[in-house]
Amino acid sequence: MQRGTYGQSPPLHHPVPQHVSTVPQLRSPPPPPGSAQSMGQAYGGGGTPYQQQGGSSGNVFGAYGQFMNDPTAQVAAQFGQTAFKHGQEYVEQNIGRYVNVSALKHYFNVSNSYVVNKLFLVLFPWRHKPWSRKQAVGANGQEGWYLAPREDVNSPDMYIPVMALVTYILLSTLIAGLKGQFKPELLGYTATTGMVVVIVEIVALKLGCYLLSISSQSQLLDLIAYSGYKFVGIIVTIVVAEILNGGKGTGGWIGWAVFLYTFLANSLFLMRSLRYVLLPETSSNTGGPMQTDSRAKRNQRTQFLFFYSYIVQLFFMWLLTMGI
Repeated sequence: MQRGTYGQSPPLHHPVPQHVSTVPQLRSPPPPPGSAQSMGQAYGGGGTPYQQQGGSSGNVFGAYGQFMNDPTAQVAAQFGQTAFKHGQEYVEQNIGRYVNVSALKHYFNVSNSYVVNKLFLVLFPWRHKPWSRKQAVGANGQEGWYLAPREDVNSPDMYIPVMALVTYILLSTLIAGLKGQFKPELLGYTATTGMVVVIVEIVALKLGCYLLSISSQSQLLDLIAYSGYKFVGIIVTIVVAEILNGGKGTGGWIGWAVFLYTFLANSLFLMRSLRYVLLPETSSNTGGPMQTDSRAKRNQRTQFLFFYSYIVQLFFMWLLTMGI
């Protein structure tokens, strides 16, 4: 028996919501005036000009601006500047007790043209003239202090000796590495040997100057500079001998020939350059021409200069060159 339409149950319908509730968005408080975010709003919500050009670069500059506006970062920066200033003053005060910093800066006042001309002078001193150093002329026409190295090729400097010593150390270890004999201790050994040679030279020179009553301005720094020029000839000897001998070292007649030339060049360079240090001149009381103290003292000083320039340099250059 079929049921009529009046007996059918009505279809089921799900309720359709008429209103959709929205979740309120949380917003941060407005940025203070002058910050990076407020500047971005001033450009129409598009960010700063850097942010409008590129998203990543804008974020970086925005973060940098927020970091610089941070009071903690500003305090840290001021503290760092103050600490650096006090540290610099402390170093200058303590180093100034032993070394004249202003005088030391004078020896590093070099130029590219000076370095090239000085290296050429050390290796080829045979026809160079004059050897006397230039002095600055004061307002009254009198000569004063010596000119800086960049203004006078005859002036000693510290740049070439220091760089030559460092190059000698690295070159020695490089050659040992090519021969398969490199050890980490070789760097310290070579550096110590070079420094000991320079210190022994300076002590011997100061002792000789004391016994011969030789004194001049900035004498110690001049002697240190001149004692370091030997490393230029040593480097040339090692490089040329290694290339021409096929990596067999500085032995053989080629190595000895190059060594003999660089030794004689360095000795002549020292003989001519150290005359104003080891043979100082003093004016006579009568206002006459410049005269040395006495002929006997001059002969003694000349012999001492010759002994240092040839005998001492021969021994130390052989020790540093043939020991490679």
